[in-house]
Amino acid sequence: MARESSRFFRFPGVILWALCFCFILPDSAKSQAPFYQGKTVTLIQGRNPGGTGDGRVRAVIPYLKKYIPGSPNVVVEYMSGGGGRKAANFIYGSARPDGLTMANVGVGLIANAVLGESGVQYDLNKLNYLGTPNSASHYVFVTKRDLGLSSIEKLRAHSGLRVGAQSVGHDIYLFGRVFAWMLDLKNPRFVTGYSGPEVDMALMRGEVDARAQIADSVLQRSPEWIEKGLMDFHAIVEIPKGDKHPTFSKLPEIETFVRSDRERRLLAMQRAFRLGGSPYILPPGTPKDRVEILRDAMRKIFKDPEFHKDFKKLSVDDPTPLTGEQLEKFVK
Repeated sequence: MARESSRFFRFPGVILWALCFCFILPDSAKSQAPFYQGKTVTLIQGRNPGGTGDGRVRAVIPYLKKYIPGSPNVVVEYMSGGGGRKAANFIYGSARPDGLTMANVGVGLIANAVLGESGVQYDLNKLNYLGTPNSASHYVFVTKRDLGLSSIEKLRAHSGLRVGAQSVGHDIYLFGRVFAWMLDLKNPRFVTGYSGPEVDMALMRGEVDARAQIADSVLQRSPEWIEKGLMDFHAIVEIPKGDKHPTFSKLPEIETFVRSDRERRLLAMQRAFRLGGSPYILPPGTPKDRVEILRDAMRKIFKDPEFHKDFKKLSVDDPTPLTGEQLEKFVK
């Protein structure tokens, strides 16, 4: 017994090594697991479900799971209101800055802040930008064929055109205002409060007379507008300028209706807002390492050929991405 005890105390290093293995190594191994493993990321959408923006986000979600280390679950919450202001305000002031809550907001995120719209409670320079899959786009202005407004002259002669849109500050609303201003419409009335697909239905039912719409969304959701001649198409906004749309290339570009340098500057500003795309954002104060993890995931998504196919399938347009760094520079 004495011999065995002395042999035991002859090797204190063995004991220390065993203690390290039992107590230290498990913690060390655990610390190597990706932060997002076993966690759930909540993605706030600043819109209603079913529209073009929702389709773009749905194209991204499977690839977030693929490229975020640890493959977290991703759940979506819709928070429409104020052209993205409600969602942006929530991310800025209420969401926990832990990297587990992000948002996707449309063009209104930048435009509403820069224009000083009421209800903006966020600082663009303090948000964390992860990137956007889309920056280039085309917008068309349409009226229901039954109205008989088949020319610009007839359109201008018509008074009180009811223009449907989502909410004040939404990009469809903003471009509706741009079209109305540049085309010199007489006493247009803007009817808001719809989701994207609901504006289409309101137009078909005669609740509204006109709308601005993303050109590719017409091809995706409402091809019968062209095939059956249900709508008159009057003008297009090219973003960036000079980027011709294959289906609507014969429509007059909105800048051909500009009457002053002031209007030209206004239009240039609106194009610039839209080039910011639909940003993915994180709250201020999110740890830098988690911001970088998510930015890196976005970079990988944007390079994935399969993502490009899925994005086009859901939005009819090719992705035109900006990375988080590019987007941050653009905003500033």
